Amino acid sequence: MSMQARAGDAELLAALETYEPVVGLETHVELGTESKMFCGCATEFGAEPNTQICPVCLGLPGALPVPNEKGIEGTIRIGLALNCTIATWCRFARKNYFYPDMPKNFQTSQFDEPLCIDGYLDVVVDGETFRVEIERVHLEEDTGKSLHVGGATGRIQGATHSLVDFNRAGIPLVEVVTKPFAGAGAKTPAVARAYVSELREICRALGVSDVRMEQGSMRCDVNVSLNKPGEGLGIRTETKNVNSLRSVERAVRGEIIRQKPFLDAGERIYQETRHFHEDSGQTTSGRSKEEATDYRYFPEPDLVPMAPDPEWVRRLKAELPELPAARQSRLKSEWGLSDKDMGALVSTGALDLMSQTVAAGASAADARKWWTGELARRANEAGIEASELAITPQQVAEIIGLVTSGRLNDKLARSVVDGVLAGEGNPEAVMKSRGLVVVSDTDTLGAAVDEAIAANGDVAGKIRAGKVAAAGALVGAVMKSTKGQADAQAVRALILERLGQTP
Repeated sequence: MSMQARAGDAELLAALETYEPVVGLETHVELGTESKMFCGCATEFGAEPNTQICPVCLGLPGALPVPNEKGIEGTIRIGLALNCTIATWCRFARKNYFYPDMPKNFQTSQFDEPLCIDGYLDVVVDGETFRVEIERVHLEEDTGKSLHVGGATGRIQGATHSLVDFNRAGIPLVEVVTKPFAGAGAKTPAVARAYVSELREICRALGVSDVRMEQGSMRCDVNVSLNKPGEGLGIRTETKNVNSLRSVERAVRGEIIRQKPFLDAGERIYQETRHFHEDSGQTTSGRSKEEATDYRYFPEPDLVPMAPDPEWVRRLKAELPELPAARQSRLKSEWGLSDKDMGALVSTGALDLMSQTVAAGASAADARKWWTGELARRANEAGIEASELAITPQQVAEIIGLVTSGRLNDKLARSVVDGVLAGEGNPEAVMKSRGLVVVSDTDTLGAAVDEAIAANGDVAGKIRAGKVAAAGALVGAVMKSTKGQADAQAVRALILERLGQTP
């Protein structure tokens, strides 16, 4: 853990001595439909700007929207997976506000009559289960995207000009809104991360979205307030468009820490949106936050109300795939893992990676060891998710196989990982190019063992006297002289044999 992280933990604990944090999360999920929510335009990510637009998604006069059935179905499936009640009657509304990337100057969304309400999602952090209650799951359309050009950060500050790409405008967007949750204390940031992680896995299991946070197909608005125990809710801030699990946790932690000194000094917290900065983990002020009345919601006049057929809803529920919680329970049993082990896999985002590594031929124990150990460490140091590392589960399984067969030891395997991550090729190619192979032939090892015995006479004497445990020091000396390439078990056996002890 870095010094900065430890300092953050201390500041978090200091804030919790006086205040209780309350968190609400608004998570947006772009559905993976082939066409947009109210027109037939394509939804391909990365297309040339403004090539996937039409009069409907641009809101040109006389253009009438038609709802996308797959978008409605995907929203209902998410709601069912989150234990929601599905509305028998609901409708769309116009949410009025002006942004440059809003071609219609309003967003077709849902307001007081959403598609799904009153659900929950249970998440586990450090063996403790927390229930996050879901207020609503509603369907809307995404906005376009502003591109700020000429600055160093890609943000509007310092940019020389901005461009607008409307390709994303009109893509089906599901918003999952939690009720405010409290009572998690120091685990609050981790609970927020676990919730978004579990929601991402649910959407992935349902097949409704690729939920690639780095591409914006899943993003989270983080609401945080502080109040003294027994008092009413404090004023919340909303950190917008947080786009990684790690950043969700950091945004919650950072806002708790930031708000404390203002409240200590008797100052007020302003209800506003804030921007999260990946480099510093800090937030900066955006704009004052509107209330619902400021959006001037009114029923969408171009769309009739929706009344999902209850029989259709029942069929969708019956067809739901195995959801993450059930899958985790099954894999925990199959792999012989403890709750703590499974929690570590989920929290590091390595469950799917481990599953794929096992499917590629590695043992569950070895796969878990690498993904929650060495590879999790590297991902943490790089500030990325484990899935973003430039190494595949198949390559990890290959490295594990090389260790199991005796061609590599753990130290050499870590060097092979270095090479794979550096883009030097597959594990076999890295082994050859770097000359990484375990030395196990008796003649070569015998010479290194004899040198170690001669240079460490006192240790050798202890072994001759029956203190076999002292052999570890000589094994270490041989490993050092062979640059970590010796077969440690073979070395130990030779040492004991040379010094008259039974291996």
